[in-house]
Amino acid sequence: MGGLIERLRAEVAGPVLAPEDAEFAAELAGFNTAVVHSPDVVVGITSEADAGAVVRAAAETGTPVRVLATGHGSATAITGGIVVTTSRLTGVSVDADEQVAHINAGAVWAEVVTAAAEHGLAPVTGASDVVGCIGYTLGGGLGPLARTYGFSSDWARGFRVVTGSGEVVTATATEHPDLFWALRGGKGGFGIVTSMDFALVELTTLYGGSVFFEAEHIAPVLTAWTDWTSKLPETANSSVVILRLPPLEFIPEPLRGKTVLNVRFAYVGDAAEGKRLLQPIRDAGTTLIDAVGEMPAADIALIHNDPKDPTAVFDRGVMLAELNADFIAAFLEAAGPDQQLPLVAVELRHLGGATQRDVPEGSAVGGRGGAGTLVMIGVPDPSLFEQVLPATIDGVLTRLAPWISPEMTVNFAGAFTLPGSYQASWPADTFARLAEVRATYDPEKVFPYGPSVT
Repeated sequence: MGGLIERLRAEVAGPVLAPEDAEFAAELAGFNTAVVHSPDVVVGITSEADAGAVVRAAAETGTPVRVLATGHGSATAITGGIVVTTSRLTGVSVDADEQVAHINAGAVWAEVVTAAAEHGLAPVTGASDVVGCIGYTLGGGLGPLARTYGFSSDWARGFRVVTGSGEVVTATATEHPDLFWALRGGKGGFGIVTSMDFALVELTTLYGGSVFFEAEHIAPVLTAWTDWTSKLPETANSSVVILRLPPLEFIPEPLRGKTVLNVRFAYVGDAAEGKRLLQPIRDAGTTLIDAVGEMPAADIALIHNDPKDPTAVFDRGVMLAELNADFIAAFLEAAGPDQQLPLVAVELRHLGGATQRDVPEGSAVGGRGGAGTLVMIGVPDPSLFEQVLPATIDGVLTRLAPWISPEMTVNFAGAFTLPGSYQASWPADTFARLAEVRATYDPEKVFPYGPSVT
């Protein structure tokens, strides 16, 4: 390995760090502090030339390469090989006439949202604005406006990729269309994506935010929510989350130390119509906090208001085949406010609408048939991660098994710890085609991908 490190230091402009180097751990640190990576070397690339040099050296020495993009990072610990970090590939530019953002690999969504807003435009982004744009989009991406605009990857218009041979290619609907198809939802194992062109929508305001309800109102509000979502137009988007909040000072006083239900809402259209659509939820229970109203599209991250600071994270996600009254009854029985569970958040997202329609040229996204998603987030105590939280989540999933979809979308599969979740992340024909594309652009398997890889 010493020879490889010396070669990389000679050929790469960015930092090349070995485990004994002081900056090694910081270079690898991500949002989830419970995931600690231990590769043989980490390389902070500063250009496509750097990426090409890394890949050629790796291919010649038989060393695997994995990529850590800016944002939430990998859900599993990486051991051995080379890790490439892309945080130094910064910059976002917007072509307002073409309504396209050019996004370099180190960018997070907040940067794109800000740059687009200056032109009255907005990206179809994720729920959190500190998530990296590239990694999120490669997995499809279901954001707060997914029912209206579809998967975020549907809006990708091109990628620059350093393939397994070290060659730099542009993948679009007309250039390397097989690779372009794969990168819109196929996630990893194709190369190092250094930048992306991403189409923007004309959007300056929306009617959105969230409403909180006390524990005693959770059952009636969830029951109303299920019936309500079945009638919503595609312009309306919603999710709900049961929060078990600790009595900490940074939590708003009305919510502190309580178990509450948070109903999120985002409507693309006239604010008066959005208010009318949301009224059945407001009428379903007494609100603790009502923070829904007309808002700048640039403030979309406030709808979910996800944490921004790194913390220990344990979560599991599945896709749901149906959201109905029987499901809600079982859901409340398994994870409702009367249950003493070490889960800080149990979330349901309502899908359908534009998420069900593929782009005209096709894409590798899995999970278009899902009616919703279920995500459970455990107490951020790593001592619970090995046994207590897996057992708790398994218990909930067992009770909800009749409603869990056999299909999945890869960004919600996380660490592929649930049996079969890797294969279920794509339809069988898509899964097979993805393997063919990986073999075409990375025949030497420089970029390993999948749960069997350690």
